[in-house]
Amino acid sequence: MAQQVAQADWHMSKKDEVLKRLGASADGLTTVQAERYLREQGPNLLPEIHRRSLFRMLLDQFSDFMIMVLLVAALISGFVGEAQDTIAIIIIIFLNAIIGTVQEYRAEQAIAALREMAVPDARVRRDGEVVTVAAAELVTGDIVLLEMGNVVPADLRLLETEEMQADESALTGESHPVDKQDVLLSEPELAPGDRINIAFKSSMITRGRGKGVVVATGLATEIGHIAELLRTERSVKTPLQKRLTRFGRYLALAVLAICAVVFVAGLLQGQPILHMFLIAVSLAVAAIPEALPAVVTLSLAFGAHRLIRQNALVRNLPAVETLGSVTYICADKTGTLTQNKMTVELFYSAGQRYQSLRAIDANAALLELGHALALNNNVTLISDKPTGEPTELALFIAAHEAGFDKKLLQQEKPRLAVIPFDSTRKQMTTIHQSGTEVVAYCKGAPEHVLADCVDASGAEGKIAFVVEAVLAEAEQLAREGYRVLAVAKRRFAVLPEQIEAQFIEGQLTFLGLVALIDPPRPEVSQAVADCLAAGITPVMITGDHPGTAMAIASRLGIADSDKTIMTGSELAELSDEEYARLVKTVRVYARVSPAQKLRIVKALQQNGEFVAMTGDGVNDAPALKRAGIGIAMGKKGTDVAREAADMVLLDDNFSTIVRSVKYGRRIFDNIRKFIKYTMSSNSGEIWTLFLAPFLGLPIPLLPIHILWINLVTDGLPGLAFTAEPAEPNIMSRPPRPPEENIFAHGMWQYILWVGLLVGGVSIASQAWAISRGLDYWQTMVFTVLTLSQLFHSLAVRSETASLFSIGLLSNLPMLGAVLFTFCLQMAVIYLPFLNQLFHTQPLPLFDLLVCIMFSSVVLFVVEIQKWLRCRHTINIGQAVI
Repeated sequence: MAQQVAQADWHMSKKDEVLKRLGASADGLTTVQAERYLREQGPNLLPEIHRRSLFRMLLDQFSDFMIMVLLVAALISGFVGEAQDTIAIIIIIFLNAIIGTVQEYRAEQAIAALREMAVPDARVRRDGEVVTVAAAELVTGDIVLLEMGNVVPADLRLLETEEMQADESALTGESHPVDKQDVLLSEPELAPGDRINIAFKSSMITRGRGKGVVVATGLATEIGHIAELLRTERSVKTPLQKRLTRFGRYLALAVLAICAVVFVAGLLQGQPILHMFLIAVSLAVAAIPEALPAVVTLSLAFGAHRLIRQNALVRNLPAVETLGSVTYICADKTGTLTQNKMTVELFYSAGQRYQSLRAIDANAALLELGHALALNNNVTLISDKPTGEPTELALFIAAHEAGFDKKLLQQEKPRLAVIPFDSTRKQMTTIHQSGTEVVAYCKGAPEHVLADCVDASGAEGKIAFVVEAVLAEAEQLAREGYRVLAVAKRRFAVLPEQIEAQFIEGQLTFLGLVALIDPPRPEVSQAVADCLAAGITPVMITGDHPGTAMAIASRLGIADSDKTIMTGSELAELSDEEYARLVKTVRVYARVSPAQKLRIVKALQQNGEFVAMTGDGVNDAPALKRAGIGIAMGKKGTDVAREAADMVLLDDNFSTIVRSVKYGRRIFDNIRKFIKYTMSSNSGEIWTLFLAPFLGLPIPLLPIHILWINLVTDGLPGLAFTAEPAEPNIMSRPPRPPEENIFAHGMWQYILWVGLLVGGVSIASQAWAISRGLDYWQTMVFTVLTLSQLFHSLAVRSETASLFSIGLLSNLPMLGAVLFTFCLQMAVIYLPFLNQLFHTQPLPLFDLLVCIMFSSVVLFVVEIQKWLRCRHTINIGQAVI
């Protein structure tokens, strides 16, 4: 027994064969056997993976290319004597490293949470006696005793069951407890939810009792397979991480090339080598937007803070922006799209459907149906709160809401006896005293209950037609996704002597059908519609029955055709190539396993889609980790799901995802606006230094001027972009393609021409000042270059709307940053001690106004460009119409 026996066919093996293969007996193992097996198999625990230390995680954060570029920039800043820049860059780098380390540490808590799901002890037979042992000490061959309320300690092949049901929703996605039986199954490839003779580790026994033999422990269990998937599955980089990595590489290469050109051009002009070297390295520092990590971090942090107020807790900061790239949302049905609560929706009686037992034209059978539902259950009231098995609880609530009070009815019709539900009869009967008579109420599977019914008149000629019609209605309700129960009654003059099913459950009078379903959350339909409007495709992935899944999907607008549904067994038969051709046509998956959920996410990703996965169960954890963004439920979700996810919905509300998508898109827009602004400004500095020598003008700026411009213009104005409101059309446009370059949609052309405009305006001011013989021409160029970037920061706040329409007050932090930076520039010009430090001279009022005039050209030109672009778009739209 050093190796556990392969468990794929346990459900197909006879009980005595199972015991023989495991070397066990019905009386359990001996203590000696158990100890030997434990040494050979190891404890019934999920092994903890090797984890990196926090220090190693911290070191790994510095392997990113953009971080290395910034470290080089910090060294260069220190070399040219700007220690404050070096300190600022290093602080930003360490801030990002600490955040990244915390994110990785939290992500690895999924396995730890999975381990903690093990129950502390179990009742087993050892040496022929029932004893309690630690669940970690269970081995294959142990005989485990189960009863209502127990958590299953290992995977068990059931040997005996009495009305046993198990809640496997966290493992399989089933919305209601599953009947467990000790029968022999014949189909080899069955999903976990269909293996009714296996009790799975970590599921909960909700009804009855049973006995089973341990066939798998630890990683060999079904939940262990999920743990292994979770341990080995790698996370994918977010679109923002990919874009910034590419951006950093391209920028570094471009900066090195431009600095080399500027350095050579200065030498050819006869400038000193040391002076040109300082100019070149200063330009390199200025060209690299070291404020970018700070802007990104603050944007994400502010977004995460706002999302908490919207009931979305972000565990991984990049996830805030990642939502803006989502093209598919793969949503688990139970508890995510639905309420995870069985509810009665329809009643069928006397050939008609009713929404409530309070129907105006209620017939006698419908009224009697209310009595039956109120009395035929084991629901108890604890502090006036009903508790019991979910299906019975739903029936009780439906009757209670219609005015059938169990307490009052029990006084009128006290219970005399009960015939419990069993898996063979598939029905339950309670017997009550009703005045001078005795009445029996029976509920169960329609085909079983109706087989025992006669019609009210007792006319044998009508029974076939009645049963056929009711069965047809039951089948139709099942196709609509309902779980259907039939209810009937029988009257006796006196209490029968033999309270057994064969004497009681016959000659029944049919009362009605009851249709139950786990209903959709009321707000989800609108959330799905919003997703579709935003170009996001919602997909339902569930372990539930195909009919139930399709019914919910149709109600929510996720799917409108049976051709869009695929079952786990159908998926298993497809090759990867065949499935890749079909994956974008499927909107509903039913009866899927955890590995198949992972396969669905991977297939969509291989087709270029960026996938968000929502879920709440243990079975969702591997897919949550693999998905571009994993979204777990906060109220009903498991710790495993929450630890594996990037974001947790605190209110379990699907519509919160839509609001989060809006925040994600807004954040990316603002990051893109900052890059657009800072790169245009930096390119303006580069063009100014690059073109001036070729036009016969002296080098316009000193190294300290370049560093100052970089510090003040990329600083506060750059950070103020994080407060920019969302664009008006943000949720009516399609998602950004995950692989789309950050410079897409004309951004690099914009950077080029605005940079040339800024450089041209600056050189024009230099030429104008030199032509007038002004000895403070360098101060004027310095001022124009600084102020033109401030004007540009106002113009670039919106890609389509004019600054004059959105108003200066719509982003007060930006207005404050621009005014404060303007004051700093004035201080550099007019304060004597700063004149010496920055080699500047005070400007006369007229020349200052000339500088402002030159600088404002950038604002007006960009505003004109936006106006022309919008007009062109309108004309195209009218032409199409």
